[in-house]
Amino acid sequence: MSDSTEDRLLDRPRNPGRPPVPTERRRVLFVINSMAGGGAERVMATLLAASAPQRERADIRLVLLDDEPAAYAPPDWIPTIQLDSRGEFARSVAGLARTLRTVRPHATVSFLTRANLCNVMTVRWFGHKAVISERVNSSAHFGTGAKAALSKLSLRMSYPRAQAVIAPSAGVAEDLVENFGVAAGRISVIANPVDVAAIRAMAERPVAPPVTTPYIVAIGRLTANKNFATLIEAYARTTIEPSLVILGQGPLEDTLRRQIAERRLGGRVILAGFRDNPFAIMRGALAYVSASRSEGFPNSLVEAMAVGLPVISSNCPSGPSEILAEKPRSAVTGLDHAAHGILVPVDDVDALAQALRSLADSALRERYAQAARARVERYDVAGAMRQYWDVIDAV
Repeated sequence: MSDSTEDRLLDRPRNPGRPPVPTERRRVLFVINSMAGGGAERVMATLLAASAPQRERADIRLVLLDDEPAAYAPPDWIPTIQLDSRGEFARSVAGLARTLRTVRPHATVSFLTRANLCNVMTVRWFGHKAVISERVNSSAHFGTGAKAALSKLSLRMSYPRAQAVIAPSAGVAEDLVENFGVAAGRISVIANPVDVAAIRAMAERPVAPPVTTPYIVAIGRLTANKNFATLIEAYARTTIEPSLVILGQGPLEDTLRRQIAERRLGGRVILAGFRDNPFAIMRGALAYVSASRSEGFPNSLVEAMAVGLPVISSNCPSGPSEILAEKPRSAVTGLDHAAHGILVPVDDVDALAQALRSLADSALRERYAQAARARVERYDVAGAMRQYWDVIDAV
């Protein structure tokens, strides 16, 4: 609806007026579970690298709660404090508290739920300004059940106490306001930064493709939320010639392989595993498709657009409708050939199959490829970095 919270958040100016730059060199601590592979970790690494211009006025440091192998390296100039919380919340709180007692930051910027909860919890002890960045649509991400209810309760009790909250999409912001009690005035919607130049450079590197025939590509962890089972079923209902290549690893790999065998799709649907350079695989594809049940901000979707692929996405919470249709999710119904890509209802096998068939039209593919290249320029790294620091300066 036009008067919904999401509409208002989409309409809000992205930079309503930059706050005055503080004269004191502030200590700013960034906190995340680890730098292991994942969208949030990639965004953190990108933002930190882009924050080099802030060094003259801010003492920037990074805390990693868990000692895990890093997929993304922070810049060499940022001091990194490595903890070993082993994924445990109590250890995380204790380790962060020890760090805060030593560093005494003015502001602490955290990514991911556990780091966010630790950040807010320690404010009462050390008095720093807590800036939290929620990366997912929490209601959809946690789902249902007793464990999910406890997780959601923790967010309701903690997130409203943060001095500022950053959401990667208006849908995530709307969820925080309506279901977790966060005041809309404390939320800034800042889309994830996409280093378009770096992605395009990596896409040009020579990489052996997973198949020698034309293919469509999908990327993500092999989990229920990414919904590859629905994608495979939709693909099975088409008669399109291109293969379907799925990049990623995860707990559902054996289940998906059984589905592929049962649907007699061996040789046509390829589970190609994790790739260090997925962009080169993307570049060789005809199109990109996502069937996710929920997102915070679909990084792989925008990265595929940066490579110049026409895209299909489920209209899940949150982000795809904002990217592809420039509209809130509620304003898009059914299968929609939107301005920048094709949107389909979540879990709608027939609609997804129809969307896949439609991209057999080379003229339509080219139109959406051009639209994707143009749209992705809106997600530049420098703009996102400035908006993050505007929030930090304002607390």
